Amino acid sequence: MPTLHPVRFYLAALILWAAVIFIFSSIPNPPDAGGGDWRYKLAHVFEYAVFGALALFTLNRWLPTRAPAVLVIAAWSVSVLYGMSDELHQSFVPNRDASWLDVGYDAIGAALGIAGVLTLSRLRLPSRSEI
Repeated sequence: MPTLHPVRFYLAALILWAAVIFIFSSIPNPPDAGGGDWRYKLAHVFEYAVFGALALFTLNRWLPTRAPAVLVIAAWSVSVLYGMSDELHQSFVPNRDASWLDVGYDAIGAALGIAGVLTLSRLRLPSRSEI
């Protein structure tokens, strides 16, 4: 059985996770969509923590010679831009609306996911190639 190249694996995982976010954002009237419930905010943070981590893994495998700081900024930027596009998408879904506050939760989540990957990779192995 052929093995999947790491770049393709991480890219496929990132695209799949982006699709999951898109599908959940397409639900016309999800529970607690008003944003007042702490679980709603936590869901945004969790979704984008995973997205940010996957974006960092993907970029690290795709651009292995780039400085880690460049990869971190690029992964966070891609995550926030996807969060913005997700909010734009929600503005067209019945009973949903776009919120800059949600983009803020997405940005925090992405930063936490990226920080988690950096912390765990350094604890396990100090080599940058593990990111």
